[in-house]
Amino acid sequence: MNQDPVFSTSEILDRAENYCKSRGTRLTDKRKKVLKGLVDSKKAMSAYELADYCRDELDFQLPPMSVYRILDFLESEHLVHRLDLAKKYVACSHITCDHQHEQPQFLICKGCYRVREISIKRGLMNSLNESVAKVGFSLASQQLEFDCLCGDCSG
Repeated sequence: MNQDPVFSTSEILDRAENYCKSRGTRLTDKRKKVLKGLVDSKKAMSAYELADYCRDELDFQLPPMSVYRILDFLESEHLVHRLDLAKKYVACSHITCDHQHEQPQFLICKGCYRVREISIKRGLMNSLNESVAKVGFSLASQQLEFDCLCGDCSG
């Protein structure tokens, strides 16, 4: 199986900053700190947890409402994903990639909230959309989230 190379947090943040510049937006210092919290975390985090992270780990006060606005920006730039099932956020695992990916889907451990982003082939998503349409519905979101247990929590 082909593994993506491992990047340091600073390399990921540099890539995110360059990506924003290429789109005509800015990854400000505050936005970078919130993204750093998600990149460094091994689990999904809420806005309140990110505010605590900024205070405790970065010695930087950021009210949760500001964190929510920053998360909205990061989500609009495709740097983070909002997980509806967990009501938390996770950094996109493809920030450092230069190629197109399949449809991202998420495995969320209901024990520890560790998240793994996987890809599902577009053909499978097309088939799912067709099945849903046959009964008169349409998917409100192409993002699927699977309630799981990670290897640590299931053992």
